[in-house]
Amino acid sequence: MMNTVTKNDKTHNRKIDIIDSVSSTLEPKKRVFVDMDNVLVDFGSGLSQISEEVKNEYEGRLDEIPGLFGLMKPVPGAIESVHKLQKHYDLFILSTAPWKNPSAWSDKVKWVTQYLDDVFHKRMVLTHRKDLCQGDYLIDDRGKNGTSEFDGEWIEFGSEKFPDWDSVLVYLGVK
Repeated sequence: MMNTVTKNDKTHNRKIDIIDSVSSTLEPKKRVFVDMDNVLVDFGSGLSQISEEVKNEYEGRLDEIPGLFGLMKPVPGAIESVHKLQKHYDLFILSTAPWKNPSAWSDKVKWVTQYLDDVFHKRMVLTHRKDLCQGDYLIDDRGKNGTSEFDGEWIEFGSEKFPDWDSVLVYLGVK
């Protein structure tokens, strides 16, 4: 009878050790915000589908062309890289849409639904104040709209240090 109690106690203690071991390795994922334009989305690919007449009409404000953001293709490596990052980080889109182009807001949602809905479904923030969002990293190509004031680390996509998605993955320890 005494051996049975001891054996049960050992089994119970072993289960507690396993639970403690697993729970100590489960830390919350770091939060990464990802910009859209020229990070996930190739802005030029949308412009190449616009007539010269329309480009001339919107000269100096091409981002105000209605429907433009719905025409854009993914930046090379972006889709695959986001899927890799998703396994290790808590991901959100953090982007800005031109104030004077209401279709840009809905076009961005449609783009995400078409290309990355499995990752970013209802995980998208559109704002002109990126510095108000809290996270560990922001992958963005420009220091505008609060990017340079972001409290976490700004990974400047397209820069000498981060010229492409491969360099971002390496830096974040995913590649």
